[in-house]
Amino acid sequence: MHILLCEDDDLIASGIVAGLGAQGLVVDRVATAAAAQALLLAADFDVIILDLGLPDEDGLTWLERMRRQGSTLPVLVLTARDTVSDRVAGLQAGADDYLLKPFDLRELSARLHTLMRRAAGRAVNLIEHGPLSYDPSRREAWLGGQAVELSRREQALLQALLHNRGRVLSSEQLKDSLYGFGDEVESNALNVHIHHLRRKLGTQIVETVRGLGYRLGPAGAAT
Repeated sequence: MHILLCEDDDLIASGIVAGLGAQGLVVDRVATAAAAQALLLAADFDVIILDLGLPDEDGLTWLERMRRQGSTLPVLVLTARDTVSDRVAGLQAGADDYLLKPFDLRELSARLHTLMRRAAGRAVNLIEHGPLSYDPSRREAWLGGQAVELSRREQALLQALLHNRGRVLSSEQLKDSLYGFGDEVESNALNVHIHHLRRKLGTQIVETVRGLGYRLGPAGAAT
């Protein structure tokens, strides 16, 4: 999961980046609405964590404009504005969830996984694909009922493919799922992760679409 964190408090932001990063999530942090807008144009994200008290623009104003422009990206508002009217305003502006500060990192993580689950149209966290089962919240994978150890990058790659069944993802889109915007990425890094995933979950788990990118292989091929 690739997360755009828009939070101007350095202490809160560093805690979120470190905490979610330890859970295998990729987080890019910005401190202003303008920087968030620019980064959305430069990389693909799965969800936004949005503080409302930004230094350059009120977060709700930015969120409303983003929705008017047609963005359907899930947004979790993270704020100290705690009245009922504040929460109602946030949801009416287009937020998909609303979490108050101070918060527990475990709850934040659970809410993010719930947003991803809803966006994919699933009722439960467990994702099944033929003999393959994967629980992104527990970061556990099974093949034919046997546990399979996957690295953080391999999990991010698998999750990106599972969340986009039937879609062809370009190399750049997959890299955005695996790495932060400022990370140094070796030219063959994606190929290495795909090779390892195929070795662990079957050669057909990742299908190469010549000239376009990659997609999740057919369910019966994950053996």
